Amino acid sequence: MNDSGITKARERGPRSFWFDPRFAIGIALVLVSVGGVLVIVSTADSSVAVVAARSALLPGDRISSSDLATKRVRLGDLGAKYLVPADVPADGLVVTRAISSGELVPAAAVGSRTGLRVASVVVVSQGRLPKSVTEGSVVDLWSASAVDGGAFGPPSVLVSSATVVRVLEPDGLVAGRDGGSVEVLIERAKIARVLEAISNEDAISLVPVSLPVND
Repeated sequence: MNDSGITKARERGPRSFWFDPRFAIGIALVLVSVGGVLVIVSTADSSVAVVAARSALLPGDRISSSDLATKRVRLGDLGAKYLVPADVPADGLVVTRAISSGELVPAAAVGSRTGLRVASVVVVSQGRLPKSVTEGSVVDLWSASAVDGGAFGPPSVLVSSATVVRVLEPDGLVAGRDGGSVEVLIERAKIARVLEAISNEDAISLVPVSLPVND
C-alpha cells in the first residue's frame, strides 16, 4: 500500500457500529413466539399418572400395586374418577366390579379390604348412653327380647367389641324414649343377628369395653 492509501485509511478512522431498531424488534418477536410455543406445549402436556389393570380382574379379587401398571394419560376433569398410584394402600384393595386387562382402574370399582370384614349399622340405645361412649370407643352390644306385658327378658351379649363411628344426638320424641342412636362397626358375619334384634324391637344397650382412667 502506498502512502496515499495509508493516509486515506487514517482519515476514515474506525467504522462506527450500526444499529437498526427494526432488527431488535424482530429478535423480540422471535423470542415471544418461541416462548408462546413452549407455554402451549407445556399446557397441552397435562397428563397424569393413573393405574391400569395388568390382567383381567374379577369382583372379589384382592390386588396390590404389583397387579397394576402406571400409565400417563390426559383425563381432564375425569382425573378424580380413576386411581393414582398413591391411592393403593400397602395392604391392597378388593375389586368390586369386573375390570378388563389394560383398563384404567375406576375408584368406584375397588374397595378396602377392611370393608369386606366389617360394616356400619345404626342402633338405638334403650337407655342413656355412658359418657365414655364416644367416637372411636369400643363397646359390647347387649340385647333383651320383649316378653308379655311389655317387659323384657334377661339380656345377653349381641355383639362384642364393636367400634363406635359416631354418636347421633337424640331429638324430639326420640329424646324422651331412647338414649340416642349410635353408628357402630361390626363384623359382617354378625350383621344378621343385629338386624333381627332391631326388627324385633329388642332393647339394645351399649356397654363400654374399657373405661378411661381418671386422675
